[in-house]
Amino acid sequence: MALTRSALTIVAAMFASTASAQQSPMSEDLAWKLLELGRVIDPPKTVELYAPLQEKEPYQGVRVERDVKYGPADRNLLDIFLPETATPSRPVLIFVHGGAFVGGNKRTTPTSPFYDNIMLWAAKNGFVGVNVTYRLAPQAPWPAGAEDMATAVQWVTDKIGERGGNPARIYLMGHSAGAVHVANYVSHPEFHKVKGGGLAGAIMVSGIYDLTATPLANTQRAYFGDDPARYAERSSLSGLATTGIPLMMAAAELDPEGFVLQFDRAKQVSCKRANGCARTLLLPQHSHMSEVYSINTADTRLTDEILDFVKAGK
Repeated sequence: MALTRSALTIVAAMFASTASAQQSPMSEDLAWKLLELGRVIDPPKTVELYAPLQEKEPYQGVRVERDVKYGPADRNLLDIFLPETATPSRPVLIFVHGGAFVGGNKRTTPTSPFYDNIMLWAAKNGFVGVNVTYRLAPQAPWPAGAEDMATAVQWVTDKIGERGGNPARIYLMGHSAGAVHVANYVSHPEFHKVKGGGLAGAIMVSGIYDLTATPLANTQRAYFGDDPARYAERSSLSGLATTGIPLMMAAAELDPEGFVLQFDRAKQVSCKRANGCARTLLLPQHSHMSEVYSINTADTRLTDEILDFVKAGK
């Protein structure tokens, strides 16, 4: 049952110091509704809040190429977004959706604005946007996700130049389970099909990096297996400490506590790298789903950080 606003004022105090550090672009009503949802992952209710803020097809000034095959599996598909008047040699943003390892898609329904919203933002901000889907557990357990990342990066490296993208400037971004697949790919060079991983940077939003740190849910075990003795080697934490690929990690203030713990652990470990700490961001007021559903709205806190990451190279 939802808490009353009077009761929520007590909870809100937990977040006040962070939220007040900058003028929030989130409306007060939206902030309250997310706070009422709390630290839960609730896509349907979050969609209700953010779908009205997003663009609807047909998209103006953007060319979209749907369901391009990048590998042999049925789910090795990607969508490509670029401006109708795109200039050549644009950086490339590959987005990898979540879905608890057993679900999800690059577009949640045939008419959904998610995750076209991320691609539209990319196309408007100087990128070629590439939205990928991948094989799912239990039919495709570990390391299928990292293998599909490798296949997608190889396809983009080989083919994106024909569509105005720069294969030397590929950024791989994942959310939730997608962030786990990105992290596994980055941290396990044995899966790379392109020398050095083929990335100018990796962006991980609300991922899981250490499988030994928190108990695994059933869907996570469906992907990673039931043998705890394998969890350390299937984690990305140690590899994130040694990779030379520039890293950005984000989490939401209202993420479930396990995700915040994972963010903190990865943040600490990344500082052991020879090229310095990863760029990190804890998003005020946001939940697990709102942090990505808000992309391409007036709330640019995550995307501003991504643009600066790309500009600075770290």
